Amino acid sequence: MKKTLLKKYAKLIAKVGANVRKGQPVLLYVSADQCEFAAMVAEECYRLGASYVRTEWNYQPMTKLAYRWQSLKTLSEVPVWQEEKFKLMAKEFPCRIHIVSEDPDGLKGVNVEKMQKAAAASYRVLKPYRDAIESNHQWTIAAVPSEAWAKKVFPDMKKRDAVEALWKAILDTVYVKDEPDNDPVLEWYRHNEDFRARCEWLNAQKFEYVTYKSSNGTDFRCGLIPEGIWNGGGETTKQGIFFNPNLPTEEIFTSPRAGDCEGTLVSTKPLSYQGQLIKNFSIRFEKGTAVEWHAEEGEELLGMMIKMDENAGKLGELALIPCSSPISQSGILYYETLFDENASCHVALGRGFNDCIEGHLEKTNEECQALGINDSIIHVDFMVGAPDMQITGYKNGKATPIFVDGEWAF
Repeated sequence: MKKTLLKKYAKLIAKVGANVRKGQPVLLYVSADQCEFAAMVAEECYRLGASYVRTEWNYQPMTKLAYRWQSLKTLSEVPVWQEEKFKLMAKEFPCRIHIVSEDPDGLKGVNVEKMQKAAAASYRVLKPYRDAIESNHQWTIAAVPSEAWAKKVFPDMKKRDAVEALWKAILDTVYVKDEPDNDPVLEWYRHNEDFRARCEWLNAQKFEYVTYKSSNGTDFRCGLIPEGIWNGGGETTKQGIFFNPNLPTEEIFTSPRAGDCEGTLVSTKPLSYQGQLIKNFSIRFEKGTAVEWHAEEGEELLGMMIKMDENAGKLGELALIPCSSPISQSGILYYETLFDENASCHVALGRGFNDCIEGHLEKTNEECQALGINDSIIHVDFMVGAPDMQITGYKNGKATPIFVDGEWAF
């Protein structure tokens, strides 16, 4: 891929995604085999005035070795130096930039129970610091192709061609084009304006609950928080800094009322979770909690995910994406939630979002949770959108179409 396009993409990540401010530190999370692009992103952060850019390298084969050879006790421990890093993060509020590129199947064969228990133990120690930075800093997730990931998406191509094809697909989703007058930053400003208009309509309706129905078996009802709001595109920190958490994004979302849903949701795309795939699954909810689930592949992993903690089986997000979204129309199955969730309506098990509460910046985590925001170790999106999906909002017994046959009704 041309370096001019990659530099344009790196600028987009730093300026529109994280919106790095002068004097602000940056944490860059990236795979070791993406060092060249990492340097491009770091340079753009410095151009915007970053005080420093600290790179946190990862490498999936090393992660797999750690889960294979280390004891559960060792994996569950949070070293003092790591806890100190989180303390500093809660003090300085750095931008966080995540560059994903991992093989969707890269951790296949890892002991699932060991992985889940280690993650839960670590999360309990670090949760106070994660809560402290909530709404106080900018963060963004973007992607670059690796050979393994590209071959998963384009299995019939040679590695080099597959990587090039995935690069093109990724850049298309974020409006980076090889054209003289292309300005992806401007395109994102327009994109966010469209989100704003749709959110205004949804928030004006004040729906009490929504229903989902499609012929694949999805038949679902979910209550909404009276003080809840719908968001889309960018977010704003307590310091008033606007940023875009996901590049790309096509979703408008809210956090439903935890513990208030009934019925069945059927997945419409595979879920890559912790480096392993879960395929063709369904989840049935009673009194707001998942009580039954089935999967053609990865059922054990799905069950462990749902049981990660007492609230992991409750919902933290409802997201609306029309079947006509550019990512859906591409026809590409990315095997990466960052993209696949933007091709389909989806929901998330686990943690909800404080910013889906009106006036959340003046409220504590505890106050948002008291209103109905779910709190959990996990937040895992899975896709449920279908071409015949009907989503309806209800208020005072009146039904208002939101989606008709997989498309916006307004």
